[in-house]
Amino acid sequence: MTFFAAKTARAVIAIPAKNEAELIHACLASLARQSEPADDIVLLVNNTTDCTAEIAHSLAASLRSRLHVHEVTLSHEHANAGTMRRFAMEKAAELAGPQGAILTTDADGQLPFDWVARNLAWLRAGYDAVCGRAVIDPADETLIPVHLLQDDWAETQYTALLDEIDHWVDPRPWDPWPRHTHRSGASIAVRSAVYAAVGGLPHVSHSEDRGFVARLEHRDCKIRHDTEITVTVSGRHSGRARGGMAEAIARRIIKQDEWADDRLEMPQAALRRAELRCRARAVWQSPVHGLPSLASMLMLPPAQVERFMRSPWFGGAWADIESVSPVLRRMPIPMAALRDAIMEAKPILNQLRKTAVPSGTRLSRDPGLQALAE
Repeated sequence: MTFFAAKTARAVIAIPAKNEAELIHACLASLARQSEPADDIVLLVNNTTDCTAEIAHSLAASLRSRLHVHEVTLSHEHANAGTMRRFAMEKAAELAGPQGAILTTDADGQLPFDWVARNLAWLRAGYDAVCGRAVIDPADETLIPVHLLQDDWAETQYTALLDEIDHWVDPRPWDPWPRHTHRSGASIAVRSAVYAAVGGLPHVSHSEDRGFVARLEHRDCKIRHDTEITVTVSGRHSGRARGGMAEAIARRIIKQDEWADDRLEMPQAALRRAELRCRARAVWQSPVHGLPSLASMLMLPPAQVERFMRSPWFGGAWADIESVSPVLRRMPIPMAALRDAIMEAKPILNQLRKTAVPSGTRLSRDPGLQALAE
C-alpha cells in the first residue's frame, strides 16, 4: 500500500452535516486554529432546512484550508448517518488522491489545536489509521439524566477493563497500552490508499465508523487508538441524522437499553476470547504447529480452521473463526449486571498485571509526539 510520509501529501477532512447552523461555526473555528491545517475541508450538507451552508461559506476566508461545501438532497432511504459520512469521505478521497490522507469528524465536533497534526504524525510514522476519542460537551452533559451518566460510566469503565485484559493476553505492539476502544466518526484518520483498499465505508445506515474500523482490522491494518486525541461533541437529545449518537441518547432517556454495548461480554468469556485469539495468531504465523489443538479448543473441524488460516490476513481469518466457533459466540450483558461484571474483572486484571509480561508492547518512542516536535 502507498506510504503516507511526505508532509506535502494532501490531507482532507470530511464532515457530514444536516441542520447544523448552531454548531458548525464552532467546528470550523476549531479547524481554523489547527497547528497544522489540512489542505482541504469537505462539508457535505444534506437535506438541510437551515443556513448551515451559508454560515460555512461565510467562514471560508478565516480558514487556512480550502473549503468545499456540497449541498445534496437525499431520499429518506439514504438520509442517514452512515450514508452521509460515506458520501463525504468519498469526496475527500477524490481530493486527497492515492498518496494522501482522509480525516473525518462531526459537524458538532470541536477539535483540539493539534488534532490534524497528531493524526498525520501517526500516519507519517507508518500507521494505516488513527482513532481518537469522542467526549460529550460538559455543558450538555449536565442536561443528561444522572442514571444515564452512571450507566455510561459503568459501561466505559468495564470496556476499559476488558481492553486492558486483552492487551496483556494478546498484545499488539503497534497499539500498546494505554489506548482506548472508541471507533467514532468524530475522529478517524486513514491513508487514502488504505481507505480504497478496504472498500471505504460500508453501505450501512448507522455504525459506519465501527464497520469501517472492522474492515481495517480484517486486513491487518496498523491502527493506533491514541488516548491523547479527544474531540468534544454535543450531547443533544434531538439528532440530525438517523442512526447517530443523539438518537441513542434520546432513546435511553425514554427507556434505558436492556443490554450493554454488543462488544461487551463477561470477564471469563473476554479472557477466553483473548487467549484463543493469541493462540490463533501464533498458528496463523506458523500453521505447522498447534492447529489440531486450536481446532479442538474452538470446537471446529481441523480442516475448517486450516482453511481459515490460509487467509493472507490474520484479521480476516479470526473474523471467520469468530463467526462460526460456538465457544466464541457472544452472550450480551444486561446493563443492570455491569457493576457486578466490573467487580469480577478487576481481580483477573490485577493478576495479569502481576504475571503477564508481553514482549514488544511498548513503542520505543511516541512517533506522533516525535513528529510533532520536528
